[in-house]
Amino acid sequence: MRKHKTWDGDGILALKANVCVLHDSTGKVLGTTPCKSISQGDILRIGSYDVQPDIPLSATEFVHVLNADNDNVIMPLAPKSDTNKSTPAASFKAPYSKSDTRFSAATFYANYSKSTNNTGPVPRHDPSAPNALVLPRPTTTKELVDVVVDPYLSKFLRPHQRDGVRFLYECVMGMKPIPGNGALLADEMGLGKTLMTITLIWTLLKQNPVWGQRPVANKVMIVCPVTLIPNWKREFRKWLGRDRVAVFAVDGNKNSTTLRDFTNGKVYQVMIIGYEKLRLVRSELQDLTFDLVVCDEGHRIKSATSKSAQALRSIKTPRRVLLTGTPIQNDLGEFFAMIDFINPGLFDNYNAFKKEFELPIMRSRQPDARKQDIELGKARSEDLSKLTKTFVLRRTADILAKYLPPKHEFVVFCKPTRPQLEIYKDLLESKVMKSIIKSDDTSNHLRAITALKKVCNGPKLLLNGNEDADTFVSTIDRIKAKTAPGGKLIFLESFLQQLHDETDEKIVLVSSFTQTLDLLQTMLAGLAMPFLRLDGSTPVKKRQDIVDTFNAADQARSFAFLLSAKSGGAGINLIGASRLILFDTDWNPSVDLQAMARIHRDGQKRPVYIYRLLTTGCIDEKIFQRQLTKKGLADNLMDGKADSSENSFTMSELRDLFTIYEDTPCHTHDLLECNCDGTGGMHIKQEEQAQEIDDDHDNDNANEHVDDDDDDDDDVVVDELGWISASQMLQGQSAVPKRLQAKTRLKSLLEFTHINPGADKADVLNDKVLQNALELDPKMDCVSFVFRRMVCDDNNNGEPETNDDGDD
Repeated sequence: MRKHKTWDGDGILALKANVCVLHDSTGKVLGTTPCKSISQGDILRIGSYDVQPDIPLSATEFVHVLNADNDNVIMPLAPKSDTNKSTPAASFKAPYSKSDTRFSAATFYANYSKSTNNTGPVPRHDPSAPNALVLPRPTTTKELVDVVVDPYLSKFLRPHQRDGVRFLYECVMGMKPIPGNGALLADEMGLGKTLMTITLIWTLLKQNPVWGQRPVANKVMIVCPVTLIPNWKREFRKWLGRDRVAVFAVDGNKNSTTLRDFTNGKVYQVMIIGYEKLRLVRSELQDLTFDLVVCDEGHRIKSATSKSAQALRSIKTPRRVLLTGTPIQNDLGEFFAMIDFINPGLFDNYNAFKKEFELPIMRSRQPDARKQDIELGKARSEDLSKLTKTFVLRRTADILAKYLPPKHEFVVFCKPTRPQLEIYKDLLESKVMKSIIKSDDTSNHLRAITALKKVCNGPKLLLNGNEDADTFVSTIDRIKAKTAPGGKLIFLESFLQQLHDETDEKIVLVSSFTQTLDLLQTMLAGLAMPFLRLDGSTPVKKRQDIVDTFNAADQARSFAFLLSAKSGGAGINLIGASRLILFDTDWNPSVDLQAMARIHRDGQKRPVYIYRLLTTGCIDEKIFQRQLTKKGLADNLMDGKADSSENSFTMSELRDLFTIYEDTPCHTHDLLECNCDGTGGMHIKQEEQAQEIDDDHDNDNANEHVDDDDDDDDDVVVDELGWISASQMLQGQSAVPKRLQAKTRLKSLLEFTHINPGADKADVLNDKVLQNALELDPKMDCVSFVFRRMVCDDNNNGEPETNDDGDD
């Protein structure tokens, strides 16, 4: 009769004549009620309990429940034999005799078979059922039983998710050829890491591959950013319903007394807690052993000395799982910290790992690396990748192509206005900026970068800052900064007007700066366009309500969603919008990738358009180029995409950040040395022609070029003097031209179509909204260049969504 009901565990209902008896897991009678039959799914009131029957038992499937204290056995509740009465089909049948003690409630597996001749171990679910997900058996001399994922969950799993559950299960059960029971699920955003983890948890809570043993897990902890706690609670309810598992969330309303209810009680099996909160309550959990610890956004423990990492290491657990779409963000030291957490001692210590792997790999990635360094770095990189693949699973979002509508990505290069350009140049030429550029203090570099990024977003943002901003503001004209328009803002206003007036679509606007969100909010208010906003100041309790309101509303009630990249860039689905604009670029590429993944997710019905806005020739372009190079290290180890000698910047190249290129429509396109002339697509022919020449060159014995690897990209290069063999470059006989180094670092941009809006071929944009927005400016001064890429086929509209079972 409680207002807030709790889940108290599994029990057994026994129907004797017209009376239903409820027993708990120890055999104690909890209550009785008049009842003629029992049906799955019904809610019965027995004593003070609400009971929902789950699995029907036959006579041969009934279990003797041993009392944990005195080994007393529940007396069979078989009905008296009466040949004059017929027994209802769903009524209780006679159990085993009291002397048969082969089974106990703690090791009970419901039989799926109608046969009454089963004498051996019986799986909880039918392994021969259609689409049954049967997990691997461990190697042991003990009697085993199949562990079959609950069909209640497995029917929703896509093929890659079934593989993911199987991989996680093998890792945590110690079936991999490494010491340890840890796993790193490094799938990209949108592949269902949460569902795979919930499936693993539910399986471990209910089953054990060793016959006669209790379930593998009794207590599970999930650690995540505090903003994601409501998401995890909602996902458990969505996939397992209200009553199958009791989830305890440690949020702001929970005090230490309630926490003891979890540690000392038997009601809750899963705890969800934030990283910060865990540091505060670690002493209260030190005597408790968790059978599994799951860390969402696992890159949060990238430093072994951080308080969060130390708190997690203090938790007693034999199994650990990390979830992160960006396992390597900056360097291999962070990767080691995560590996050492899930499988402690695999690499002895960090110094050994650094000497064996990190230093050789990083040396090989330097532009001036020697041949020996490159060969050693490649070998060590392959060794590390081979070893980590045993417990690291990485899949890209490409496998979602057949499930989701097409996605179009645009990089829009906006020309700075003349006043904006003057302010930018004044800032660069100031004494303060010059002293910072000459400094070796990277913190000063970041201060300067932030100031320049504000000028790119809107010069007036410099006037709304802290002491650091005041330092730079003193060097520029305040009045000019207050009134100067920004190139990106001019384009955005035109684009929003076109989208709002000509379509019924909605849009998400993302920025890393709260001040920029304020600027965009003022613009939307001036255009009379309704919007919602989520940033760091939004209470955690209200965030999901805001998201749900936006997804359910039409354009007239909520046209735009203002989103902070760092506060709301992970864990939320904004599928109510089909357009997203990333207004500024973060130094960390994972922040932008997380934010841009908010709308291309399960449930999206429209084609998706994502726009990244950059200010031509300014710091925006430089950070974007740096993002492409930083991704190379992760791609090399996780996806096998990059070469070990690519994607690196020297300290001298850092100083190039503080320069401006005002006489070019796109500095990034200049670095690519593409011959497409901005008409789109021609660069593909150029690459094919280069490959043909390369192939002919390979067959020419006079050139003495030997292709001794599988890489076709860098075997032969050409400079002003003609062809140079890769072997000559590696031996130091010829230096790689700087422009070619830049081209290889940015070669992923060759996947895009390069478009100059001023050219006659602007129709290749394939986006009417963007095209119309550009045509509003007859001089085409708003946008100087556009890169376009289509991720999914235009003919694919996404597979129909699987209907949920009503639990959500």
